[in-house]
Amino acid sequence: MGRESNHDKSYIATAADNEQTVYFDVSQPPFTVHGLLHDESGYYRLPYDVAAAANDGVKGLNLNTAGGRLRFRTNADRIVLQAKMRGITRMQHFALTGSAGFDLYSDNIYRGTFIPPADLETVWTSELFIGNSDGGMHEITVHFPLYSGVTALEVGLPAGSEFGRASEYRIQAPVVYYGSSITQGGCASRPGNAYDNILSRLLSCEHINLGFSGSAMGETCMAEYIAGLKMSAFVLDYDHNSPTPEHLAQTHAPFFSMVRKSNPALPVILMTRPQPNPDKDDLIRRDIVRHTWENAVKNGDRNVYFIDGTQMLLTFGGDSGTVDNTHPNDLGFYCMAKALETVLKAVLPE
Repeated sequence: MGRESNHDKSYIATAADNEQTVYFDVSQPPFTVHGLLHDESGYYRLPYDVAAAANDGVKGLNLNTAGGRLRFRTNADRIVLQAKMRGITRMQHFALTGSAGFDLYSDNIYRGTFIPPADLETVWTSELFIGNSDGGMHEITVHFPLYSGVTALEVGLPAGSEFGRASEYRIQAPVVYYGSSITQGGCASRPGNAYDNILSRLLSCEHINLGFSGSAMGETCMAEYIAGLKMSAFVLDYDHNSPTPEHLAQTHAPFFSMVRKSNPALPVILMTRPQPNPDKDDLIRRDIVRHTWENAVKNGDRNVYFIDGTQMLLTFGGDSGTVDNTHPNDLGFYCMAKALETVLKAVLPE
């Protein structure tokens, strides 16, 4: 637990309302950042050598902070975020709040989005009044941007606020997700609505987002890296990025086998693209993934699961669940999360 008086006075700044605000580097205790690696150049998702060995797309997108979360506890009624950005991703069909904003949850309740300015280049500051009528300590989670990079992040709290380390996740070994732009979070309106972030809150589980827009090709180096991670479950979902069905057929089963060989008891979920109106190519790819699952089960694997993406968005609204007939909107991501929740609830540790 800490108070402003325990910290360097040089961090004191003045907020817009002229109240003193004390800023803290979130890479330092008691703040914890989850789902990301960190060095002097900023935040990233994969060791640099692994990303470079995969392909140039992964090398660049590795610097996007999808799946990153800041966690702490505080009794503050307002929180200021000051971010230094590495680069901003702007797309016609993707809200800037999702690609470059930060979402704030208090006790798992959404309280607002730190919204970047439309002309954002590098450094920006945003403030949210979250209320705190009881004056008690509350668990704060801030979801990082899905498609932009962050080199440094500071949190500002009113002078005198109490703060401390967040409670541990119930599931501390991460669920690891490997896949396409959809896995990375495109095109959620805000970071908290990406399906892996929804699941993290629903299940109180640590997770790592290894979604790489247009660049998840099922490379051996990625399979080797993921196979070596300590995980509670693994979700394999890259069929969108395989350039052809033939490529998917050549890489999917070997990728699964490599992860399984190093993790014989790990729950593995094989998932296909969320497309409620599949064409012939979609169905061919779905059946390739299903074939990996069927062969594994036939060979005695009792901890591998298959989720048919052609059924996922039918839970609520069907083709109303995408922004472009490919990438889910918030409704689509919620459907995906609910489909995965059913399986993960059954396989994660009590």
